[in-house]
Amino acid sequence: MDWNPKQKINGISIQVCLNGYSFKVSDGSSVEESGWRGADTVFTAKELQRRYPQVEVSLLTPKVALVPSSFFEESSMRQILSDTVILGEDDEVRHVAFPEYAAELVYSLTIGEMLSRTISQAVLDANGRQAEVLPEMYCILKDLGRVDEYNRIVASYASGYLHLGISQGRNLLLANVFSAADFTTAEYFLFMAVRKLQLNPEVSSVYFRTPLTGEEEMSLYRYFKSVERL
Repeated sequence: MDWNPKQKINGISIQVCLNGYSFKVSDGSSVEESGWRGADTVFTAKELQRRYPQVEVSLLTPKVALVPSSFFEESSMRQILSDTVILGEDDEVRHVAFPEYAAELVYSLTIGEMLSRTISQAVLDANGRQAEVLPEMYCILKDLGRVDEYNRIVASYASGYLHLGISQGRNLLLANVFSAADFTTAEYFLFMAVRKLQLNPEVSSVYFRTPLTGEEEMSLYRYFKSVERL
């Protein structure tokens, strides 16, 4: 599984889930990947004690909904999200615009918020600024536009959820989070989504933002042309 050089940022990209975090550090020519680490290592990881030209922090929250801009009203965004997922009283609902898809991404970061906030406060950019924590789906949608293929499939998996975005060219076909207790189930949802959208996996690459084990990678190769890392 190779890194796509067009996807590398000059800095650090950190993915946070319920059970911990992972990161990728790039200087534009090489990439260092951590794999999943426990939350107890945040204050001892040397990579999190430095400043970087760019810092990206994403939280793998399942509490997201993509809404067409023409139907979106900020005053009703909590109701919009609660129609899709279960919200608690402490869920703070936010939104971010995606003009390239004529849509608004509505989300809550309550799940895992403390860990993601701690990391964003610890890892600063070169100017001493902390990164805004955004949902993993935000990063997936952005990465779809950077994949240099017609069939674009970007996914992340952690803590029992598959986060998946699929597009053909500039046409967004799917942006969803699936509950998947294990990677085999996540793989099933991924494959079925691709087939339902009538994409041929044998001529398509799948791009994963989160770490994969060797066994998981080889399993994906049974269906897809290649497995790439973002």
